Parts: sequence; structure tokens; C-alpha cells
Amino acid sequence: MADFENIIKGLVECDEDQVMRLVKKSLDQGVSAQDILSHGLIAGMDIVGDKMENGDMFIPEVLRSAQIMSQAVEELKPLLSEDSNRAKGKVLIGTVQGDLHDIGKNLVSMMLESAGMEVHNLGVDISPDRFVEEIKDKKPNILCLSALLTTTMPMMKSTIEAIKKNGLRDNLSIMVGGAPVTQAFADEIGADGWAPDAGSATKLAKSLIN
Repeated sequence: MADFENIIKGLVECDEDQVMRLVKKSLDQGVSAQDILSHGLIAGMDIVGDKMENGDMFIPEVLRSAQIMSQAVEELKPLLSEDSNRAKGKVLIGTVQGDLHDIGKNLVSMMLESAGMEVHNLGVDISPDRFVEEIKDKKPNILCLSALLTTTMPMMKSTIEAIKKNGLRDNLSIMVGGAPVTQAFADEIGADGWAPDAGSATKLAKSLIN
């Protein structure tokens, strides 16, 4: 029988040895890779997200948990059928033009992947035209825009305007975030949601996809 409880505990406590040992043991006992992923790893990262949101875990610990999760998923990948590993939604994420900050964005990317989503991380300094091209190509459910400077926040508005101009807004949810960004600003520029941290961003993305 899979020890989901201790896989979850290991993820929350950043205990790589415990997580990897229990994942391998569960596989040896015939537990399905999909069950380990859903009931152990994703369930554990949900708790990590909650703890980050509540201030009980900090960025270095959350990054470590996400790295352990990724390592465990690599162990499961060969056993996950295409059907069972189908992503729960597709996300495009990037930092807007003129802004080179990426730590927060990368953490959000890792948390979204840990929640079972297909994430395309475009990097930093992404122009509105490039976002438009990538939306046409990738056809995501959600676009996440990041800005860490008050001077680059207006590029979020420019990006949303470019998306509208190209007729791509209707089937796309847009999330915004970054230290200076607020819910009021998100409302002002016509975004669908704002999140103050990676934990709440993951919850918001799940709600937008569902």
C-alpha cells in the first residue's frame, strides 16, 4: 500500500531521500504512477502552496520542494500513459518587455507544473508581439504576465491590448503578478486575476481552468 501521507510529509519537509525512497517503494508494491502523482506529489505541493501563502514556508524551501517534486515526476514519467499524464490545462508565462526579473516567475512556473499543468516559460523581457505569436502557436488556456518594476507595469496593459487587437482574448484567461502589481491594477488593465505569490497563483490558475 502506498504511503501517500509520508510522501506528502517528505515534500513539505524538503526531504528528498524520503520522497524518492517512498515513490520507488510504492512503484515496487504495484501502486500506479498516476495515483502516486495525484495522491502523493500533487497533494503535497498543494500543502506547500498553502504554507507559502500563509507565510509558513519561504521561497528557498518552496523551490526545494518543487525540485524534489520534479525529480520524483521524472521517476514516474516512463510509467505514466499519455492519457493519465494529460496536463490539466496549458499555461504560457513570461516577464513583460523591459523587465529582467525571473525568480518569482520561475517559482510560479514550477508550482503550476507541480499542479499538473503544461507550462511554457518564455523567460524575461517579452514583447507584446512575441506574446501574441506564442499564444497563436501554443493556444494556452492561461497567460501569466509578470512585472517587478513599476516602470514595466504599463507593458502588461500594452500586452493585453495587443492580444485583444489580434482577436485572441476571448478564450484566454490572463493572470498578472509581481511585487508592485495589485488587484486594482489587474482590474484596471482588464486581467482576469491577480495573485500575490506562487501558492495563490496556483490556486487561481486551477480555478480559472475549472
